[in-house]
Amino acid sequence: MGAAGLALSQVGLRPDPAHAAETVALQLSWLHSVQFAGSYIAQRNGWWRDAGLDVSLLQGGPNAPVEPPVVAGNALVGISAADYTAAAVAQGAPFKIIGVAMQKNPFVIASLPENAVRQPADLAGKRIGMAIANTPVLQALCQLNDVDFNAVQIVPTQYSAQPLISEDVDCLLCWETDLPVAMAMQGIKAVTMLMADHGYAVHSQTYIATEESLADRRDALVALMSGEVRGWNAYRADTDAAAALTVEMFPDAGLDLPTQKLQAQRQVPLMFSAQTDQHGFGWWSDEAVEDNIRTLALLGSKVTPDLWDRSILDAVHGG
Repeated sequence: MGAAGLALSQVGLRPDPAHAAETVALQLSWLHSVQFAGSYIAQRNGWWRDAGLDVSLLQGGPNAPVEPPVVAGNALVGISAADYTAAAVAQGAPFKIIGVAMQKNPFVIASLPENAVRQPADLAGKRIGMAIANTPVLQALCQLNDVDFNAVQIVPTQYSAQPLISEDVDCLLCWETDLPVAMAMQGIKAVTMLMADHGYAVHSQTYIATEESLADRRDALVALMSGEVRGWNAYRADTDAAAALTVEMFPDAGLDLPTQKLQAQRQVPLMFSAQTDQHGFGWWSDEAVEDNIRTLALLGSKVTPDLWDRSILDAVHGG
């Protein structure tokens, strides 16, 4: 799996064989799935080991928040999102965003073709199934696109495609890579309006580290992120192989290979862009930061550009 797309500098990370590998952990944001397959590839191919790290991948989930183990030092890096990180920093957590895996936020409005939501204006008069906790997300989308929020009827739903399939709602607020994929596996076509294409800019699947780690453990951070870069470039080169590896590594996770393959394919355009082709995986622009600051303000979080720190990626990608 590691043959394609791996022409990356090793940035001086070959380990001294006289020293044992440094043990670190990467805290994932959710349950094991192809969403994190780049990390699985890096681990399976030994790229972290070759760089002097022994990396354990800590599964996330509804009862395993990302931020506490990173603050406590039990994980060197966590996979989070800019809104969660902003909220943690507001409470005093010393985090920096050191990489951005998803260049586009994965939130979409999913609908059926016969009653499609193709642009924000189409939301007026629609019943949208969503978690009440995501109300600020919908409010921000409406405000960014001059849509009357009060013209949209929120229907509290569980995170499932069934309310849309049964037409109990007209659309769903969800991720591009999950409920629409679940519908496709049932042979049901969904129309998805990517909110990132309509001004909703919140970096997702971001890598966070503490200021202390940035000051004192830079070599380990560079080694870990170098492995991530190699892993995700290999993932992009062969998403089917990445899905197969995921299912093989986690046989008890209840993962379906065809579903994982489709999810992997749909994740690629969210994670790679002309910008990452030019600068490398995980990169972000100053303009993207400004867009994030604007959207986060609509969500109630005030942040500044220094929340993002590109110095580790500078080392990984050679400046």
